[in-house]
Amino acid sequence: MGFRKKNKSPPVLSHEFVIQNHADMVSCLAMVILLGLMFEVTAKFAIMFITVQYNVTQVLDEKSDPINLYLYGPKDMATVFFYLLIAVILHALIQEYVLDKMNRKLHLSKTKHSKFNESGQLAVFYLLSFMWGCSILTAEDFATNPTFLWEGYPHTHMAFQVKFFYICQIAYWLHSLPELYFQKVRKEDIPRQLYYICLYVAHITGAYVLNLHRLGLVLLVPHYLVELLFHASRLFYFSDENKQKGFTLWALLFVIARLLTLTLSVLTFGFGLPRTQNQGFSLAQGNFNVLTIRMTCLAAICLTQAWMMWKFINFQLKKWREHSQSQASKKKIVSPKSKPHKRETTRGEDAQVVHVSFLHLIKL
Repeated sequence: MGFRKKNKSPPVLSHEFVIQNHADMVSCLAMVILLGLMFEVTAKFAIMFITVQYNVTQVLDEKSDPINLYLYGPKDMATVFFYLLIAVILHALIQEYVLDKMNRKLHLSKTKHSKFNESGQLAVFYLLSFMWGCSILTAEDFATNPTFLWEGYPHTHMAFQVKFFYICQIAYWLHSLPELYFQKVRKEDIPRQLYYICLYVAHITGAYVLNLHRLGLVLLVPHYLVELLFHASRLFYFSDENKQKGFTLWALLFVIARLLTLTLSVLTFGFGLPRTQNQGFSLAQGNFNVLTIRMTCLAAICLTQAWMMWKFINFQLKKWREHSQSQASKKKIVSPKSKPHKRETTRGEDAQVVHVSFLHLIKL
């Protein structure tokens, strides 16, 4: 009985070695940070990576208990880095134990395989973020009082859940950049993914730094719901191409979400913030309520929504053209040029019909 030949492992620190073992390497780095808590010398530095910083205690009344709120600062970059490592580890676990097993059963092509992995990872993230965001918003009175988006600005103090939510959001989207290398994303897919990753990082970080976390949270929740529906529909489509009803609902909610985003943004930057008492620019107080910053934020949101709508319209037009072409080719196949009373056809006509049918199947 002979021994099985083991696959040759790639050279240490080569590209293949890093890609195959990146999750283990990142896990070791995260364990080193956690082990730093065990020693008094390094505990002060390790805790900066793991726990949320800039705690502030407020006492509203003498009878009520003190409330713990949080500010933001440069130490948050260390916390973001640690949870970026956690995001890489979770990404690898979902890929290995869930998505790879499903891919083996579905036998997808390379193109569909890449899109299936992308949608699988994003669907999990959007689902958890949507549920987390909804749980935070239920504690607020936004449904009955939308003015909380700008009342009392600058909103420098955040609850623990709000700050941790933003740190995890920034960490996740930053971890998506090295994942383009770890997951061997195709070159033609890299620009598209870079666009939306950079947009997420810029908008979420901007809302966090400019103390607009209330508006950012309210805009992210419906957006994540729409994106969750799209990627879930794409996963069902890859498993069974007849399941396309989810895309119709996604198209409707996509337009509604864009209108909602524009409405709340114009309401906040155009009418709410200009009428608040705290006007001016102050880094110490965290006040950015000046015309230049307001118009820049509004322009960035409007341009992003316009770009998304443009991509959406082009996508729908492309699908409509493909559907029209498929319907036209079906009519040609059903009603061939030969007369119906002739029972026998020549070999050339048979070959022509088969050729048209083959082209039709390729398009589908």
